[in-house]
Amino acid sequence: MRFLGNVLATITGLFIFCIISFFGLLVLGALLGGSSETVSTESNSVLVLDLSKVNYDYAGKYNFKDFDYFDAQHDGLINVIHAIKTAANDPDIQGISILNNTSNLGLAQIKAVRKALEDFKKSKKFVLAYNNNFSQKEYYLNSVADQIYMNPVGDMEFKGLSTELLFFKDFQDKYGVKMEVIRHGKYKSAVEPFLENKMSDANREQITTLLNSVWNEMLADISKSRKIPVEQLSDIATHLSARTPQMAKDQKLIDAVTYEDVYHGHIKKLLHLSDDETYHSISVLDYAQNLANTATTESGKDKIAVIYAQGEIGSGEGDVDMVGEGSMRRALQEARNDEQIKAVVLRVDSPGGSALTSELIWREVELTKKVKPVVVSMGNLAASGGYYIACGANKIFAENNTITGSIGVFGLLPNFHQLTNNLGIHAEQVATNPNANEYSVFLPLADNNRFLAQEGVEKIYSTFVNRVAAGRKMTYAQVDAIGQGRVWSGADAIKIGLVDQIGGLPDAVAYAASISKTKNFKTLNLPVYEKDIHDWLGKMGLPFAQSKEALVKETIGDEGYRVLERIRKAQTQKGIQAALPYEIEIH
Repeated sequence: MRFLGNVLATITGLFIFCIISFFGLLVLGALLGGSSETVSTESNSVLVLDLSKVNYDYAGKYNFKDFDYFDAQHDGLINVIHAIKTAANDPDIQGISILNNTSNLGLAQIKAVRKALEDFKKSKKFVLAYNNNFSQKEYYLNSVADQIYMNPVGDMEFKGLSTELLFFKDFQDKYGVKMEVIRHGKYKSAVEPFLENKMSDANREQITTLLNSVWNEMLADISKSRKIPVEQLSDIATHLSARTPQMAKDQKLIDAVTYEDVYHGHIKKLLHLSDDETYHSISVLDYAQNLANTATTESGKDKIAVIYAQGEIGSGEGDVDMVGEGSMRRALQEARNDEQIKAVVLRVDSPGGSALTSELIWREVELTKKVKPVVVSMGNLAASGGYYIACGANKIFAENNTITGSIGVFGLLPNFHQLTNNLGIHAEQVATNPNANEYSVFLPLADNNRFLAQEGVEKIYSTFVNRVAAGRKMTYAQVDAIGQGRVWSGADAIKIGLVDQIGGLPDAVAYAASISKTKNFKTLNLPVYEKDIHDWLGKMGLPFAQSKEALVKETIGDEGYRVLERIRKAQTQKGIQAALPYEIEIH
């Protein structure tokens, strides 16, 4: 028996040794990977603007607390814009090429890239663009270029903006799956698809106003870059007068209809190279990574903390695509307790979410504001809960095409009573007191449950409006009149007092520095997200460590996963929601 015990002990020891060695090698690989091979920038180089892998303003910093490993990502939009700004003064970079670019960025983010490219052009370096097919959003970005080239057999999309909403009332009636709705706000149409089979007049009004405002902003920018009157651009869109490459050239939306090799030949001429020579190009993300690996050009002991609130608002730690209570509160506490941090810029790109978490983050903003200035910069979205966490700031910046407002709340309660009845399944409850029964998905929503739910919605709405009224120095009635769940563009929001100034993140940082009376400062990007070993293994790309979400997305694709996510979110939303009144995808 002792021999057998020794054998088992040896086997166990070897197993543990192998496991420790395996994880040790992974950690070593990660650490070595942190000093990944850099792509050199040679003289006479061209920066290639490829945004296909850029998804967020802030790519994130991670603290893997299980084994004290820190990781920072440098493929966010802020890194791209910093790279463009640096390239303007880099003697090795002669110009920028926007080559067959596609992106998942929103219109406010595209606006920020356009602004960076406009500033880059002041250096007298070239910006050229080529695309096989122009989507409307990509053309909006490319239109800033000095010259635009297009493939002879490509397609040009220039037709105006639209969006589409799905309605589920008949589906619910047919299959017996119902969403019980409790809401406040005549424009709070996040729940409208579960109540109606068509769009309400109020909802159509706000969507039409929003689309027109965003479209007018796009036309104004394109008009300035291409020197085509706005009225003419609108007419081109109405009659689809630029639907082919040659038609687009005739309308002066592009400069040349040709093949990519000709485009590269033109760049060679600008670089004074012969036809048989090749020019050196470097991806904007590789260039951004190089910058991250070199000493910062920012000087001074003072800091401006830029805290990114990206994605839906919910409980938990959060990540680059979710505004979590844990990471946000920790970041705001760090910012106000660090004496070197003189001001905070809260960058909001969120459709809202949990009303409770929004309130908790709002409270941290209020506490921070008592110690040092807090300035808000709005990205694509700062709606509902996204506006809730922003409304108390000292000053609010937004882009003209930012979607904001949506001051309203709602609750959704899934109900399967009809479905289970149809299947022959019935439920009954027994309780000691009249209100002891919790809401059951298998029984009709009782009057007392509906009353209590509506009471909670009204309470949150009243709190929300009061928060906005105090932060924006308005009366309750004034906020209520522009609230009721209605969404506004940044251009309209400034007219009604929800926003103070039109501008991007650099404008917000500059203002924060000026009111905190600091000139020489560094920016500190936050939050730092705390993760465990499972998250780290997933980031390493190990198949067995992938999250179930990643596996599902890999199986059914991005489009299928987005549909699945909409259903899942509707089923799992807990508590009262301060969320954007609909999921809008502008085409």
